[in-house]
Formats: sequence, structure tokens, C-alpha cells
Amino acid sequence: MLLAPRRSAPTAPVRHGGRMRAATALGLLAGAAADAVFADPRRGHPVALFGRAAAALERRLYADSKARGAAHAALCAGGAALLGAAAQALTRDRPWARAAVTAAATWAVLGGTSLGREGAYLAAALERKDIAAARARLPHLCGRDPGRLDEPELARATVESVAENTSDAVVAPLVWGAIAGVPGLLGYRAINTLDAMVGHRSPRYANFGWAAARLDDAANLLPARLTAALAVLAAPVAGGSPRRALAVLRRDGHRHPSPNAGRCEAAFAGALGVRLGGANDYGGRIEHRPHLGDGERPGAADIRRAVRLARVVGLAATALAALAAARPRLARATRPA
Repeated sequence: MLLAPRRSAPTAPVRHGGRMRAATALGLLAGAAADAVFADPRRGHPVALFGRAAAALERRLYADSKARGAAHAALCAGGAALLGAAAQALTRDRPWARAAVTAAATWAVLGGTSLGREGAYLAAALERKDIAAARARLPHLCGRDPGRLDEPELARATVESVAENTSDAVVAPLVWGAIAGVPGLLGYRAINTLDAMVGHRSPRYANFGWAAARLDDAANLLPARLTAALAVLAAPVAGGSPRRALAVLRRDGHRHPSPNAGRCEAAFAGALGVRLGGANDYGGRIEHRPHLGDGERPGAADIRRAVRLARVVGLAATALAALAAARPRLARATRPA
């Protein structure tokens, strides 16, 4: 009688791979916890150091040229990713070291706690009718000129920034950390920082910043849609309805000029039951954004609800990223027959 062959125990490479995946997942969780406790450092932030290095390289490479801009983006983002790859290679056989490096990188690139604090500060300023304080603080969140903004427009700018940055500063780094580990964390943060530095529309950066802006669009395609989906599901924590949030996302998410920001803002608008969009003044350059959502313009109370929603979305994204990082890869080590 023929006997079925026994299934042998997993080989050592499979067991080792599982330990390293678990180390990455643990590092993502620990880094997110560190961000929740410590937020961003006031001095010597790694992202600020990268920004200074990118600005120095820009001074050497700048020309009104897409090719020069592409070279700048490739050197900056590629350099950050290579640094992460080197850190990952050095910890290839040491799970605890891999977890520590991943945790440090995750903490360095996340900005969820600082985002929530900025939103809370602006909400408090508007609640006490201190428009001057709110105008002075808004540049911490976005690049709009706050000089002539009234309370509803300050609140709108804050809610839109919280929605967009929930993806940029929380969900997207976690997604890329789950996909590519430390290189993904550092590489994504470099891309997003470059977009903030040179990717905006202006005479100086129309060509030079083109590559950085397109690279950021590509890097955020998946994270922005995950952010929107999580915001829809978490709408009840902000007093909203998932059905209404989904309806607004499907109706309005594609109307925004950004392929990504519109999804996040529409989902938040639907969850909060407010209307976002309108004319934005970027230092004299006026951009008209389509209206997203229904209802009144947001107020201070809506900022607090947006911050609460952003925190829940961040927690959900952290859990999903850790699960994704720990999962077995499709290409598994071969087992003996």
C-alpha cells in the first residue's frame, strides 16, 4: 500500500523569514507607539535634516528643467531608500536589531500626533475667538495665506489639512513600511518631503518640481484610498454615517485636482457632514477647488471631530500595516517533498 509522504517541518530559511517579518511588524507598532508618546522632536528632526540636505543639493542642481528636477528627486529619494536598505542589510540576521531600526525609522517618519496637536490648537484658538492666534498657527499645517481668512475658512483649511495629512503623515508611511520595510519608510518620507519643498505649482518649480510631484502622486495612490476607506468605516466616531461618507466619497472624491487629496477630503467631508472646498490663496496665487460634501462650512467643533476621526484612522492603519508586514510572502522558501 502506498503511503502519503509526510509533510516535513519548515526549513530554517522559512523560520528565519517569519522571525524577520515579525520583527518588522513589531517595529512598526513600536514606532507608532513612540510617535503617540513623544510626537516629533523639537530639534534635530531627521526629516528637517533631510530637508536641509535636499535644499543644498537643489542649489547645485537647479535649472528650469524637468531633467534636472528628475535628477534631484532621484538622488534625494534614492539616497534615503539606500540608507534604509543599508540599515536593513545590517540587521538581516538579527530580529531584535531589525525591530529597533524599524521602530526608529517609523517614529522618525510618522507625524500623526503632531498633526492632532496642531488641529487641537487651532480648534481651541477658534473656540476662544482668537483669530490672530489661529492665523499665526495655520502655516504649521498648510501653505495657504491666512491673512484674510475668517473663522469658517480657517476651520476649513484645518479640516482639509488634517484629512490630507492623515494620509501623507500617517497612513502612507505605514503602508510603505509594511511593503518595503525601512527603505519604504525612509524613501516615502523623502518623496513626500520633496513634494512639499519643490512639487507645488510656481514659476520656479513648474518644471524642476514636476518629477517630485508626480512621484508623490504615485506613492500616495494606494495610501490615499486606504485612508478614505478607513475614514468611511470610522465615520461613527465623528458622529457621521458610513453610508453618507461613502456616498460623498464616490460622488466628489475624483473632482479634486489632486488624484489623492480629493479622496481623503471627500471622505472626511462626508463623515463630518460638512462642505469643504473653495478658493485657496497661496501667497497671491488663487486656486479654486470644487466643493466636497454637503452642509455648512466647518467650525471649531468640526476640527475636533476631524482630529478624532484621524486618530482612529491612524490606529486602524497601524494595525493593518503590522498584520501586512507579518504575513507570509507569496514567494516562500521551497520545502522538501
